[in-house]
Amino acid sequence: MAQNLLKRTVFIVVIILVCLWGIFGIPKNGRELRENLQQRIRLGLDLRGGTHLVLQVMVNDAINAEADQTIERLKATFKQKQITYGDITRIDAVDIHDDGGILVQGIPVEQTSAFREAIDQTEPTWTYSQTQGGAYQLTLRKPASAELRERTLQQALETIRNRIDSLGVSEPTIQERGQGEYEILVQLPGVDDPARVKEIMQTTAMLEITEVKDGPYPSREQALSQLGGVLPPGTELLESVERPEGASGSVANEWYLVNRMPAVSGRDLRTASPGRDENNRPEVDFKLTADGARRFGTFTQNNIGNRLAIVLDNKIQSVATIRSRIDDSGRITGRFSQQRASDLSLVLRAGALPASMRYLEERTVGPSLGADSIRAGIVASLVGLAAVIFFMVLYYRVSGINAVVALFLNLIILLAALAYIRATLTLPGIAGVILTIGMAVDANVLVFERIREELRNGKTVVSSVDAGFSKAFLTIIDTNATTLIAAFFLFLFGTGPVKGFAVTLSIGLVANVFTAIFVSRVIFDYLLRRKPRAAELSI
Repeated sequence: MAQNLLKRTVFIVVIILVCLWGIFGIPKNGRELRENLQQRIRLGLDLRGGTHLVLQVMVNDAINAEADQTIERLKATFKQKQITYGDITRIDAVDIHDDGGILVQGIPVEQTSAFREAIDQTEPTWTYSQTQGGAYQLTLRKPASAELRERTLQQALETIRNRIDSLGVSEPTIQERGQGEYEILVQLPGVDDPARVKEIMQTTAMLEITEVKDGPYPSREQALSQLGGVLPPGTELLESVERPEGASGSVANEWYLVNRMPAVSGRDLRTASPGRDENNRPEVDFKLTADGARRFGTFTQNNIGNRLAIVLDNKIQSVATIRSRIDDSGRITGRFSQQRASDLSLVLRAGALPASMRYLEERTVGPSLGADSIRAGIVASLVGLAAVIFFMVLYYRVSGINAVVALFLNLIILLAALAYIRATLTLPGIAGVILTIGMAVDANVLVFERIREELRNGKTVVSSVDAGFSKAFLTIIDTNATTLIAAFFLFLFGTGPVKGFAVTLSIGLVANVFTAIFVSRVIFDYLLRRKPRAAELSI
């Protein structure tokens, strides 16, 4: 009996030491103790302060980009197979649930069979149907469309994560939110410049280097007028951010007619870094991948004397004349500040977003508000703890102290578990801690009332304690298990704050069973060992 009690005591002491090490580590002084506690107990956005953003990925941009690439492949395929056609145009996907498509016009009746065979062989992810007037409309098959949308969302998630990591934001939350709406939740604790982070996250940074067909034009309207109101196939009008030589602030930016299909894009980038041009103005230097360098070299060699445009997010940053072959490097110049050049380099290095982003929601929590929440949570916890201690000691006397010891150990286990699993403590999480304080003595109440009942029936103290723990065991398991099931579904289907509540509550319930059944029994065994023939028990 004594040996068994010693083993259980050693086990409890080891648990306490492991928990204390998980919370505080081995501090050398009070300052280090406080720093260890702050590092191991991570605070959420609502306690630490920071920025909460919800962004929507416009996956229809990826659908449109896929259609553009398919159009270029179809033109090459039709040329190879000598299939005549009138025009191939894109049907824009206007929202995140629109599939858009491609319209092929002017296919001769005698080449219908060859056209369908070419589509089936080279574009298996597209389906086609004949429209009125003899044209054909191509649409992405549903599985391919769904896969492209999901891939775009995951790529956007990864790109945003890379950008945030490059900024050095500690412990951010970046995850998908909701189902089917392609939304991303971003929480950045402790961010002191949310405007800059928001700009970096939302910047599409779609870099394209493309051929200039005509221009500049003083305005879009004048460009359309000179072009007869219709753009040539495969081209688009883009605005330049460069100001004309000697222009004043009131002069509008110029417009250029450029090729819709770029020679290289941001996907061909290998690296990017801020730099300075020959006039010591900020610029962004970039290098291309091997495949991008090969294609860019061929493009520049075949277009010596022509102009090219460096386009960023559908805005022309600079226009230059090709003097010689260019292979693997280039630069982006413009009206950049040094901070803008650094941010743009960061965005390009992290990878271009596969689609544009739409800002849906922003909430900013100040550090002072977070400190107030922590203070209010601590006060509530201490008041609740004091009330529970007062009631237990007043009602159950010495046995109440037993329950209080188990309660403190419960809280130590809870905090240590949060530290070990790197969980984030939020305001709902503090609510879970406060609820755990009340529930921690619930199991002790069941045991104590059972012991009282056994004593009233005339049993000895030792027999009453044995019966109290053994007969209350199943009831304790049942009550905690049902609450644990509810907490599991809260975690499974809840959002971030609700999950924080579910995590702290679940850990507290498990610790509650351990402390109420195992630790409290060991304390009773020590009391009874000192007075094995005690006629009364302070309960």
